[in-house]
Amino acid sequence: MTPPQPGLPAAYRLVLYDTVDSTNDEAKRLARAGAEEGTLVWGIEQTAGRGRRGHTWASPPGNLYASLILRSRCPIDQAAQLGFVAALAVGATLGSTVEKRLDGLSYKWPNDVLLRGRKIAGILLESELGDGELLEFVVVGVGINLVSSPRNTEFPATSIAEEDFGIVSPGAALEEFAGHFRAWEERWREEGFAPIRRAWRTHAAALGEPIRVRLEPATLHGRFVDIDQDGALLLESAGELRRVAAGEVFSVTR
Repeated sequence: MTPPQPGLPAAYRLVLYDTVDSTNDEAKRLARAGAEEGTLVWGIEQTAGRGRRGHTWASPPGNLYASLILRSRCPIDQAAQLGFVAALAVGATLGSTVEKRLDGLSYKWPNDVLLRGRKIAGILLESELGDGELLEFVVVGVGINLVSSPRNTEFPATSIAEEDFGIVSPGAALEEFAGHFRAWEERWREEGFAPIRRAWRTHAAALGEPIRVRLEPATLHGRFVDIDQDGALLLESAGELRRVAAGEVFSVTR
């Protein structure tokens, strides 16, 4: 059964699939075919959902899987900041849709959202270069565990329902996410990364704590000092401050 159409910002155009291999893959296909900025791909179910670094993203019906096409024409390092924009939008979405006061929300560098220390949402950015050094498009993919979460994962996962925050429909979550993302993205375009960074740091997971960062194949150990003005992680390790642009962060207890 086709779900009710969510109310979206005027700049967005919805493309809905009952089943899709991956909303990110479909969004990229549409972008290559000329789909305009604001095209929003929503899949009720994914058969080949993906997370960062090629990790499988379990995608049964009931959770939210969506990908947004942006044609920002910005450098690739600047586009990476959209992951933080999306994380803030997910956090605001969770806060505005659950049945009771949300507690235990945090942001795990670079692109995950945690609830009570467990992964409740993931963000996947993918892009393609146009002419020169500017991107032709960016796809912002988001998966939010609303009613279920995968088991036996490297990082423990959870869902809104499993944490006893009630039942949230994918359509309601998408409507909230789209509105919050649009608002945060506009602020990012107008004011730059600084306000995004401030808001993200307020709920940053493990900030100031010992962590390990897997870079494949190397693993760094140290203290999570901060994120810099571009969104890279600053790690104090062996008496040095190291800048990490990409990696997988784990608490030292995991």
